[in-house]
Amino acid sequence: MVCQIAAGELDAAVVLRTEDVVAFLDHRPVFKGHVLVAPVRHVGTLLEMPADLMVPVMTAAQKVARAVVEALGAQGSFVAINNVVSQSIPHLHVHVVPRTKGDGLRGFFWPRTSYRSGEMGTYARLISDAIR
Repeated sequence: MVCQIAAGELDAAVVLRTEDVVAFLDHRPVFKGHVLVAPVRHVGTLLEMPADLMVPVMTAAQKVARAVVEALGAQGSFVAINNVVSQSIPHLHVHVVPRTKGDGLRGFFWPRTSYRSGEMGTYARLISDAIR
């Protein structure tokens, strides 16, 4: 799925795209504004990520983490990488989840939500504008 999004073959609400990285809204977000940051080049797990991608991927994750706070009024973010276990797609991706005190997220039992029609584009635009 990420490879198809990176190649432009699959539609996604992209918030950031560079030569090395694509960041887009998770279609099943923990909270609205949940972004996945992934290398464009296929990399299965963090342990397989070449050194030349480490800085671009983590810099993009940092930009997105800053943007979700600014764009969405979040107080912070949860940033995580699943490595094989709980990795729902076999392509490295960094989760950036906007957080607010009292938001109900406890441990790693993440309730999922969904976007209403047209809402995903609004969230993507807000975060994308904040990255710029």
